[in-house]
Amino acid sequence: MDIIFLHEVRIDTLIGVYEWERQAPQTLQLDLEIGLPRTVACQTDNIDDTIHYGEVVDRLRQTLSETHFLLLEALAEHIAKVIMSEFGSPWVKISVAKLGMLRGVKRVGVSIERGQR
Repeated sequence: MDIIFLHEVRIDTLIGVYEWERQAPQTLQLDLEIGLPRTVACQTDNIDDTIHYGEVVDRLRQTLSETHFLLLEALAEHIAKVIMSEFGSPWVKISVAKLGMLRGVKRVGVSIERGQR
């Protein structure tokens, strides 16, 4: 399987269990691995034969500006569903991290995998 990866994508969104967390947008860091539904782009060299990673990032910024979550787990699941349903990926691995939320901890987060690799 061919995989597109996007590391350290930064997106601002409202998220958190506690009311004080949802007072202002937080910057999340995303690491994405996106399985390609076919390998034909290797032969055609055509953007239409792959998943356009710029469009993925734009779509995620849009959806996370409109939809808000309490838990990183729910947010990661939402991202996985968007990528698989709207971009046709058969498999995704999503890591979502909050930055500097705990003293002495650089990032806290969750990773999920969905689909068939």
